[in-house]
Amino acid sequence: MKRILIIEDDCAIAELERDYLQVNGFECEIADHGLKGLHLARENDYSLIIIDIMLPGMDGFEVCQKIRENKQVPIIFLSAKSEDIDKIKGLGLGADDYITKPFSPNELVARVKAHIMRHEQLSGNESRNNMIAFDNVIIDIDAHRVTMNNAELSLTSKEYDLLIFFAKNSNKVWSKEALFDKLWGLDAVGDISTVTVHIQRLRDKLEQSGKKHIETVWGVGYRFNM
Repeated sequence: MKRILIIEDDCAIAELERDYLQVNGFECEIADHGLKGLHLARENDYSLIIIDIMLPGMDGFEVCQKIRENKQVPIIFLSAKSEDIDKIKGLGLGADDYITKPFSPNELVARVKAHIMRHEQLSGNESRNNMIAFDNVIIDIDAHRVTMNNAELSLTSKEYDLLIFFAKNSNKVWSKEALFDKLWGLDAVGDISTVTVHIQRLRDKLEQSGKKHIETVWGVGYRFNM
C-alpha cells in the first residue's frame, strides 16, 4: 500500500484529505506541526508528501527545503496562499506541484496518483537501464544518484525525472505542454508554468559545470543537448 504523509494543522482539512486518499487505496499519516512532519518525513519512507505552508513550529516552505536535503519523494503543496510568488517559491524549493485551497478532493487524488506513477516509472521501473553518462555528468539510475565532476548533484524528484527524460530523448525539441503531459501526466489539470520553473532550476544546476545542455528553442520549447 502506498503511504502518504499529510502535514496540515487544520484537522478538518487533514481528515478530508486522508478520507479521500484512503478510499482510493492509500495509507495516510497526519502531522499537525511543521517539526513533527519533518521528523516523520526524515524517519520514514513515503510515496508522496502533502504540505500546507502556514504551519506551527516551522512553515511548509522550510519543511520542504529540509526534506529535500536527503529525500527525493514527490511533494505537493496544498495551501490557501494563492499568489504566484508563493507558487514560484514553493516549486523553487523542490515541490513537484502546488494546489490552492479551496480544492477539489478528487483533483487532489488524481494529482497524487499521477505524481507517484510518473516518479515510479521514471526512477523505479526503468532502473534496469543502469547508467547514462555525458560530458562530466553520470546518472546512476540504480542508485538514483547524479554526479557532476565527481561530486553528487542535489536534484529534487521532478528535476531528476526531467533529467532522465531529457537524457533518454536528447536532441529533440519538446514543448512545455508535451513535457507537462509526459512528466506530470495531469493533462489539463495543473499549472503549466511549473515546467518552466523546474527546467530553469535544472538548467542552473547543470550549468555549474560550465556547459549548457538545455537549449530554449524560442516559440517551440526545449532541446537537451548531450
